[in-house]
Amino acid sequence: MYTFKDYYKNEVKLSFEDQPFSEHPLHVWVICVYEDKWLLTEHKERGIEFPGGKVEKGESAKEAAIREVKEETGGIVEQINYIGQYFVSGKSENVIKNVYFATVSSLEQQATYYETNGPVLLEVLPTDVKHREEFSFMMKDGVLKYCLSHVKRLR
Repeated sequence: MYTFKDYYKNEVKLSFEDQPFSEHPLHVWVICVYEDKWLLTEHKERGIEFPGGKVEKGESAKEAAIREVKEETGGIVEQINYIGQYFVSGKSENVIKNVYFATVSSLEQQATYYETNGPVLLEVLPTDVKHREEFSFMMKDGVLKYCLSHVKRLR
């Protein structure tokens, strides 16, 4: 287990065990690749980040992850794997989020990408994301760093 502070100085606990904090997390985050490129989205308020969001009533976290990729990028998930789960001890609430790694087979153009501006494809993730304003706060803590080390084993 890894413990660190997020962008807003909240304590984060990240584990690569099978759902150590909750069997029914309310949030998901999906690290995606499409045609050997990183598939992200540009959130209208937060900036560039991997797709994710809330688990809706009646759906599993994995189903939510697949739906969020489609809604925010137009991506059709071909394969998806659970990576880990993290717990954020926030100032106003606690958040538990499953992290997945997905391979996307195709991108469909959509009339809306909901709260995002649609897909962003990157050949390489910049090493200085922490200092780049165009990236979301969600890309600026240990969750991405540690999860990417696990993703390397899956690729």
